[in-house]
Amino acid sequence: MSVQDKVSIRTLPTGVPGLDEILGGGLPEFSFNIIAGAPGGGKTTLAHQIMFANATPERPALYFTVLGEPAIKMLRYQQQFQFFDQTKLNTSVRFINLSQVVLDQDLNAVLEQIVKEVEAASPSIVVVDSFRTVVRKAQSGASDIELQGFIQRLALNLTSWQATTFLIGEYDEGEIRDNPIFTVADGLFWLSQQVERNSIVRKLQIRKSRGQASVPGVHTFRIKDSGIQAFPRTFGLTGREEKRRGSRRLSCGIPEVDEMLGGGIPEGDSMLVAGSSGSGKSLLGTKFIVEGLSQGEPGIVAMFEERPEEYAERAITFGFDLDTPQKEGKLKLLYIRPLDLSVDETVREILDAVEEMGAKRLVIDSLAGFEMALAPSFRTDFRESLYRMIGALTRIGVTILSTVEIQEVFTGFTLSSYAISFLSDDILRLRFVSIDGQLRKMMVVIKMRRSSHSIDMREFEITSDGFVIGKRLRGYRGLTTGVPGPWNAEPGEIQELQDHQESDR
Repeated sequence: MSVQDKVSIRTLPTGVPGLDEILGGGLPEFSFNIIAGAPGGGKTTLAHQIMFANATPERPALYFTVLGEPAIKMLRYQQQFQFFDQTKLNTSVRFINLSQVVLDQDLNAVLEQIVKEVEAASPSIVVVDSFRTVVRKAQSGASDIELQGFIQRLALNLTSWQATTFLIGEYDEGEIRDNPIFTVADGLFWLSQQVERNSIVRKLQIRKSRGQASVPGVHTFRIKDSGIQAFPRTFGLTGREEKRRGSRRLSCGIPEVDEMLGGGIPEGDSMLVAGSSGSGKSLLGTKFIVEGLSQGEPGIVAMFEERPEEYAERAITFGFDLDTPQKEGKLKLLYIRPLDLSVDETVREILDAVEEMGAKRLVIDSLAGFEMALAPSFRTDFRESLYRMIGALTRIGVTILSTVEIQEVFTGFTLSSYAISFLSDDILRLRFVSIDGQLRKMMVVIKMRRSSHSIDMREFEITSDGFVIGKRLRGYRGLTTGVPGPWNAEPGEIQELQDHQESDR
């Protein structure tokens, strides 16, 4: 067969946000699929959502029920979802009960009844729920060869009638091997849910997809009022052209800090602002966003600790009005706090907001809160998750300022508690230092990947007017320890001075 003669496989939309991308473009038309997993995983809801998205009066959907939930009970719950369309019932979507046929007759009679209904309706979608019940009944009186023959004939008949088929069944991991139904299937959707401490995480994996380059790995999904929403590990960026980083510098709203950064934050960079509680990290993020708004650049603040109302009220005390730009659609304060989040879901929400607003600036406040908002299993891969998230956002041209809280140690100069400094293009360190019986604030630029930067350590204060940046701290040795001594003193003398200070406390 030449390239010109190659059969093209048309794809159908699943109607599930994120799932088409995971499948590699959509659902292969006329494919024979299995939706498998344990009870409560979302199998029936997924089948209904796909069915209502594709059924038409000309090409309806047939939903065969077998010794499971009665159709009337199933519809009572499924109609609560937004994808459910009452007007399609009995015209575009039909429910057929096969329970009595399965109980009273053999596999051939079941196949005959399904084929009869399919021939009469010429459907686009066929669902059998639960196919596992058919198999269990068959196993009581049929050999493995007869069962495999039944499955192959069913698949051949439905494909011949150009129907896209879904068999729903409750299976566990151990049943995949040596089961004829998984051999015949073109696609295998595996749904699961895991309880992790007090969190429930739902996961989806496309274990088999003939003729489709599906996205490998395990993807998270959530069941909401609208139905199922899947969160691809590609963050919805498949096929997008990566934006080249420009040479423009973005001001953080504080001229002295811009000067220390070599002219501002390079556009498209990820900057980490690290410091202990009360050092001014969140305020610096607010200044960064407000400066962007003054230049006509929409911004987003993704917060995991404060609520938007509290964040906006605190900004007012420094003279920043965040309510007006929110009403004008130039600013979005995202509160992301559920304790069973995945990184994929978090980034999807941020990306949706970026696309909606055309945002250029993003503040993540804070990474510690972000970690706590994740389900326990995702916390173990926190560094990898951050790497994927930052890469996804900066590749579409967003400039990120992330804050991270550090437990201050007055013997060293840590940059973060997560060993994630390598993920950031730029790092600004805020810390407290003990000078002349006072706890003062100091800042220093640790790293700038794309430019030179100041190496000065500068004292600063936070007043009602915001940041007041002082001159370079001179005359002190050991500023990075937080307990400096006079520059003209020897290291041993500095330690004696520190010991003397501690004994006076």
